[in-house]
Amino acid sequence: MKILSKYPVLIVLFTVIVLFIFFQCKNDKHAPINQDLSVVKSEIAKTNALFEKQISELLLLVSDNAEEKTIQQKFEDLRITYKKMEWAVEYFLPNSARFINGPALPEIEMDEHTELEPEGLQVLEELFYPYTPQNKNEAVRFLKKLTNKSNTIKVNFQAISVSRDQVFDAVRQEVFRISSLGISGFDTPVSGTFLREMPYSLESVKLTLQQISTQQPQDKVLKNINTAIDSAIAVLRKNTDRDRFDYVNFIPDHLNTISSLLLEFKKQENIPDIEVTSALSKNAATFFSKNAFNPNAFVPGKEFALSDEKAALGKKLFNDNILSNSNNRSCATCHIPEKAFTDGLAKSMSLENAELHRNAPSLNYAGFQHGQFWDMRKDDLEGQSSDVISNKEEMHGDLNLILGKINRDTKYLPEFKKIYKTSKAETWQLQNVLASYIRSLAKFNSNFDEYMRGNRSAMTESQKRGFNLFVGKGQCALCHFIPLFNGTVPPNFKKTEQEVLGTAVNGDNKMFDQDLGRGKFHELVEALQHSFKTPTLRNISKTAPYMHNGGYKTLKEVMNFYNKGGGKGLGFKVENQTLSDTPLQLTDKETDEMIDFMHALDDQ
Repeated sequence: MKILSKYPVLIVLFTVIVLFIFFQCKNDKHAPINQDLSVVKSEIAKTNALFEKQISELLLLVSDNAEEKTIQQKFEDLRITYKKMEWAVEYFLPNSARFINGPALPEIEMDEHTELEPEGLQVLEELFYPYTPQNKNEAVRFLKKLTNKSNTIKVNFQAISVSRDQVFDAVRQEVFRISSLGISGFDTPVSGTFLREMPYSLESVKLTLQQISTQQPQDKVLKNINTAIDSAIAVLRKNTDRDRFDYVNFIPDHLNTISSLLLEFKKQENIPDIEVTSALSKNAATFFSKNAFNPNAFVPGKEFALSDEKAALGKKLFNDNILSNSNNRSCATCHIPEKAFTDGLAKSMSLENAELHRNAPSLNYAGFQHGQFWDMRKDDLEGQSSDVISNKEEMHGDLNLILGKINRDTKYLPEFKKIYKTSKAETWQLQNVLASYIRSLAKFNSNFDEYMRGNRSAMTESQKRGFNLFVGKGQCALCHFIPLFNGTVPPNFKKTEQEVLGTAVNGDNKMFDQDLGRGKFHELVEALQHSFKTPTLRNISKTAPYMHNGGYKTLKEVMNFYNKGGGKGLGFKVENQTLSDTPLQLTDKETDEMIDFMHALDDQ
């Protein structure tokens, strides 16, 4: 300071520099933020402590033979507490979350051909609704297991560090979880209490955003988010009847609004993207934004990434007979664009004009599934293409011979060279261009999509009622997840589910279809016997006949099957059926409205 006092010019210069740095840091939203997130972890720990305490209380009630209503009320309190920390547990401890609030179905270890016993809140729900003394021992056993999982949460969150970008990403995923699994009642299929639970999930989103905001109380975006969440909660608390709730307006009016505001919050707070490839775009404002989904999250490696050039070349080959042994059949023979890339037959025909084993599945949106063919025997579209080409009944092609023809073709070879920068076409490249074309078929431009993007005239009143029935009374969204309407589980989209429906041979529903489906490849796994991939319902009106066997000629026949409770509801012996066997009690008018809604899923 003595030096500065001797040189007034330096004093002025030093002052200017200090003021410049101060105002630059104050106004620069891109300045690095080192925020203490201990308050976030502390809130999780506090919630988990209550969770553990409530498990103990419920365990005591069961042990003391309390009344059913008392046990159910305490269980509902327990579930609400979990919902308050669901955003964190599902994101940071996904393996534990599967056994805390996953489906009451065995977890399959495919490589070992084994199944793990289900446990957690959904298993307990089945024991408590209804509750009888016969369920006591099992309830005690699973409550003790749940206590161990609560301890896992405690130990892990003491050890792990969480970053601001991770917390935001986890909260954003929670909003999308609410918009898909939450709104369908996925984790309360028996009690149907999900509409009463959703406010607590939304409150946890609001609280966590407040904890990571750096601009309170001036944060206008955060205030808008809080207002939007409060508005959604007010609607939820007015109507908790799953069969009468207005899903078709609640999603665009409230949930889409909240998820859109999150992107504004992210931008304002300068929160970077998590550097992980995900199915849902980091910049998707809602599930229904154009280009919301990234097909490259489903490819086997970076070199397989989709491009317009690959898709264009794949389209040419898809329609070329060069891929078959006798040059008399192309992929388009059994996958016709006008029929949503099916063939309109109950079962496709072989090269010898004999009926094949199963119905040709639609290729629309097949790129958003982990598992191809009805039995999911191939992991990705690259494997699917080679399987079909080499199948002696379908195309009977030889990939080596086909590549020889392609590498001598003056039309195809230059395109492969240009795309892959190799001297000749290779097997994986042929598989990849065909797969790329199929990935390009997902358009997301149905009337339903337009409605969810704000065009309120895009769906008819009948279709709106049909959607409400689809999500509510019909319970279709429990397996056909919004917004893909297939079995790929949101919000991570890392797994595609298979279901055991107890499908009959045909729409008469008189004889059980004996096709083992995925079980053929896992003979020791009881849960997979007669199981099939859950396909998308997008463009479903164009893909008749239906089911893996093509035995159901119309959507009305399909709905009649579901309405009666699937195979078990029809009286078939299907011990491992995953579909509820409780009749839906849909009227003819309600069934027609649901089918009308499905027409709104047709791409334009």
